[in-house]
Amino acid sequence: MGKPHLLVHDREDNVGVVVVEGLTAGTEMLCVVTEDNSDFSLVANADIPIGHKVALRDLTEGETVIKYGEDIGKMVGAAEKGGHVHIHNCKTKRW
Repeated sequence: MGKPHLLVHDREDNVGVVVVEGLTAGTEMLCVVTEDNSDFSLVANADIPIGHKVALRDLTEGETVIKYGEDIGKMVGAAEKGGHVHIHNCKTKRW
């Protein structure tokens, strides 16, 4: 296995986190699930900065975002599988 592009913390997560600089649209990402060290591939459909989230499946407006197996917010816009999930389409439910 090579160096991962994306880390997913829990099998229940619907987003992962980019762990490389300069990820560009069209990149076939090596994704590693830290819970069980399994891996899978996913194509990035946007340029996504390091530390930002990627949708692991299509996410619709109003849907709950799951990271670390926990509710971390809701989608305020859609993101397709492999798409960028950040403050433009994801907000905390705290305020």
